[in-house]
Amino acid sequence: MALNPLAPITEQIADGVWRHAGDLRHGMNVYLLTGDDGVTVFDGGTRSMTAGVRRAAERLGPIKRLVLGHGHADHRGIAPALGVPVLCHPDERADVEGDGGYHYFTLDRIPYRLPRAVYPTLLKLWDGGPAKVAETVEEGDEIAGFVVQHFPGHAPGQIGLWRERDGVAIVSDTTYFVDSLKFKPVDWANVPNRVFNQDHEQAIASVRKLAALEPRVVAAGHSEPLVGEPAEVRLKLEQAALRG
Repeated sequence: MALNPLAPITEQIADGVWRHAGDLRHGMNVYLLTGDDGVTVFDGGTRSMTAGVRRAAERLGPIKRLVLGHGHADHRGIAPALGVPVLCHPDERADVEGDGGYHYFTLDRIPYRLPRAVYPTLLKLWDGGPAKVAETVEEGDEIAGFVVQHFPGHAPGQIGLWRERDGVAIVSDTTYFVDSLKFKPVDWANVPNRVFNQDHEQAIASVRKLAALEPRVVAAGHSEPLVGEPAEVRLKLEQAALRG
């Protein structure tokens, strides 16, 4: 029997880390991190995922906080309604509490007619709206056993979480494992499309910064994680940066 494409899935991807994938074709990822004080939710998915994220997280423990990888519509969707403190990088606060970065998107430069026409509607559908930020986090801060890394470019205050002991990097949209203009997963890493990036050259530099960590697992905002030996994963990320 085929899976319901709208029913979310929750799967453990590392010690104390669960990927909750929802929305159409499980295309949006939210990560659940367990700790002594409860569950930290990382990244905010889309508005329609709110109830599913809450149910999945509460099976693991009380939800303590939502840390946003960045504030775009498909990453802050659950933030206003989840009912827990919202955290983000200081450079992202204005967009989390504002238009979700829409002011720097250049959707008119999308070369294909269909995505150019539908993206404004999709962004409104995905978005839960502005969220009040309770606290900010910066590079070097510790969250649920991970260290915050700043990966600007796609968004000015985009962050990821890095755990050196097992090489797990949870990176929001630092890299894509999807073709965002054809709405399908791909087998290689990409720099996010420039039409969504606040600073495209900085986005490329952030992929190189991620590669230099030599992760074993790269869990991004969309599609399944990239898993492999550190040298192999680094090469794939460096190739993405070269393609730009």
